[in-house]
Amino acid sequence: MSIDARLRQALESGADAFVDSDDLFERVRLSLDDDRRLRTQWVRRLAIVGCLVGAMLAIAAGTIDQRQGALTMDWWILEAIWFAVMVGLAVWLGPFIRRFGKSYAADVFRANPRTGKSFIVLMDIAYYLIFSAYILFTVQFEPATEWEDTVNAAQMQATAIRLGGILLIVGLLHGLNVLTLPVMGRIFTLNRQLDDEAAGSPRD
Repeated sequence: MSIDARLRQALESGADAFVDSDDLFERVRLSLDDDRRLRTQWVRRLAIVGCLVGAMLAIAAGTIDQRQGALTMDWWILEAIWFAVMVGLAVWLGPFIRRFGKSYAADVFRANPRTGKSFIVLMDIAYYLIFSAYILFTVQFEPATEWEDTVNAAQMQATAIRLGGILLIVGLLHGLNVLTLPVMGRIFTLNRQLDDEAAGSPRD
């Protein structure tokens, strides 16, 4: 038998052994719908963030005065811009982390995927709670001691420190989560195996 005939026979036998999936088309359609929905959500989030930043910049441009040859801005304008940036960062960073964390959690909790999905949801709740609490703790409703009625170096430094603070907190928590998640996944897997063994063992 020639090589072409052998190759044709191998391909035909492989094709005969292949079993079509009844729900293949449905799964492909759902995957496309999920991708389309994610793209729509990203466009909406970017539009919201753009509107917030644009509104803050418009307010800032409308309230900047030129006094004695220097550009000055009321202190609350920078505070409002900082608040808008923090909200926009929370809206953008949360889905970004979840997008790349899904595959990691799925690999860690491959023995019990439902636990992995629940873990992602719980981490999302914890993320937004931490972000909201930090914003509420650090927002200023009146100028601090070293601040003035207009923006000065002390206020700009405080704003930079607050922004760096939330990035540091989220980074540390995210790193801790990445390091401890495999241990948690292993513990959940062992517990499930022990439960299955206990359920399958004969009773006295």
